[in-house]
Amino acid sequence: MQKQTAGRDRLGEFAPKFAELNDDVLFGSVWSREDKLSLRDRSLVTICVFMGKGLFDDSLKHHLMNAKINGITKEEMAEIITHAAFYAGWPNAWAVFNLAKEVYADDDSLVTHGGMFGMGEPNDQYAKYFSGKSYLKPLTKSGSSVVSLANVTFEPTCRNNWHIHHATSGGGQILICVEGEGWYQEEGKEAQSLKPGDIVVIPANVKHWHGAKKDSWFSHIAVEVPGENTENVWLEPVTDDAYNKLD
Repeated sequence: MQKQTAGRDRLGEFAPKFAELNDDVLFGSVWSREDKLSLRDRSLVTICVFMGKGLFDDSLKHHLMNAKINGITKEEMAEIITHAAFYAGWPNAWAVFNLAKEVYADDDSLVTHGGMFGMGEPNDQYAKYFSGKSYLKPLTKSGSSVVSLANVTFEPTCRNNWHIHHATSGGGQILICVEGEGWYQEEGKEAQSLKPGDIVVIPANVKHWHGAKKDSWFSHIAVEVPGENTENVWLEPVTDDAYNKLD
């Protein structure tokens, strides 16, 4: 599963040890033991515990979203809550159903997109560099491969900021489009329409952006090209005016 940073993001300065335990132990050492219990089953257990304890805040909604990402369908979630209602209480079931209906309102949003690789999890770590919601599914483990690959999924209208992959030699990025339709644009050039099967080779030190079209989800595999002194620098957002002119 994607590395959790919520603890450090929210409590890193106020309670650094708690943040460390939250991110590295609970959502690191514990949740990562998929050989003992799958992410799907861990989501199921966690939701039932929250329901039994009467915890219905944003944390439960986050776990419901993860449950959907981890493969629990709308029908299965309804049955889980119904079954747990007889042990955790009828009012608690109503409260969880209200949150679950929001999470599963668009049953395609977190399950069927992302192509054959799947959507992964909300791309919260880089959310400030995106206009709209994006999702990230790492395809290689950090530090385990010379080349980093990740499947990035954009909701309709979502795009990342202008940015540059700096390098003194080598470097840059390759996009392999796997689902939906999107845009790629380099500074000073016309935007390029993208569809599954298209490949974009982005040279190092070139200012550019990429994202989904207005009426389509879009997924691409991002391949980080090895190089020397590589650094990704995020710049200004793509304005709504500029984006809305694309057709």
